[in-house]
Amino acid sequence: TVVGEQGVEQSKVLVKEGGVQLLLTIVDTPGFGDPSDTGKYYIDSKFEDYLNAESRVNRRQMPDNRVQCCLYFIAPSGHGLKPLDIEFMKWLHEKVNIIPLIAKADTMTPEECQQFKKQIMKEIQEHKIKIYEFPETDDEEEMRMVRKIKDHLPLAVVGSNTIIEVNGKRVRGRQYPWGVAEVENGEHCDFTILRNMLIRTHMQDLKDVTNNVHYENYRSKKLAAVTYSGVENNKNKGQLTKPETADGMSPLAQMEEERREHEAKMKKMEQEMEQVFEMKVKEKLQKLRDSEAELQRRHEQMKKNLEAQHKELEEKRRQHEEEKASWEAQQRILEQQKLDASRTLEKNKKKKIF
Repeated sequence: TVVGEQGVEQSKVLVKEGGVQLLLTIVDTPGFGDPSDTGKYYIDSKFEDYLNAESRVNRRQMPDNRVQCCLYFIAPSGHGLKPLDIEFMKWLHEKVNIIPLIAKADTMTPEECQQFKKQIMKEIQEHKIKIYEFPETDDEEEMRMVRKIKDHLPLAVVGSNTIIEVNGKRVRGRQYPWGVAEVENGEHCDFTILRNMLIRTHMQDLKDVTNNVHYENYRSKKLAAVTYSGVENNKNKGQLTKPETADGMSPLAQMEEERREHEAKMKKMEQEMEQVFEMKVKEKLQKLRDSEAELQRRHEQMKKNLEAQHKELEEKRRQHEEEKASWEAQQRILEQQKLDASRTLEKNKKKKIF
């Protein structure tokens, strides 16, 4: 943990799971509710740093320190949101993804916690506070998971830095005279839901919403303010020109030029991809045609072989029939000769008798 700019505390956490390493930066902004609350300005300062990095000539290596998510802890008072909570969340909801949490949920009974959750969500809707919207999906399994998370909002969490042994198993939790509140037990708190959402299921969507919605809103307002300020200054000097950057271009012109360059680059990449795709399709079609021709050739060859075998068998059958007919004829001749010889013998016997 290090103390950075404006007294902000930053903690780097390295998470390892399944051979994948993930480096998380956890930021704690002190002075909640004070006029000089650093939390109000820290998010904008990171947006400003990213905007400045985008404006540089070399933008290949742009460190992204933008705040992707705000875990807003609500005190377990059981009486809903405080006016300060409502005001601060309204200030934040256009700048960052807000996930409301009930802190120290182990100080409430399950019934009290459920009632407190309903009260908080009701007040969030009444005051039109925009919390993080989970993305819609056609996948039934993902939709069941999203509905489960929504049903548990605001998430009730329990913190602990103590390892306790429960039924022979070491768990992180808090020991009380009547039992143990386990941090990673879904029946005791919603910590596992929060962890899975942040690290496993919705991390990329949080980053996408930050980049495509919150940062783009900040960027548009910032550039519009700069342009408006420059026009007003030039009007006072009798000029109606927009402020120029170091390379002689106004911010809007520079944005337009960057947009044209990006579109041209994307169009070129699209053409190259189409050419590669067409080439791959042609190669595949040629392979299919070659395979079809080879199969046809084999089919014709097999057909010829079968026809030759059929002719050979027919010839053998014909020869066999001829041989059979010849043998039968010979047998008939032999039988006739035997019969004639027998008759001659009988006649000779009769002559001798008489």
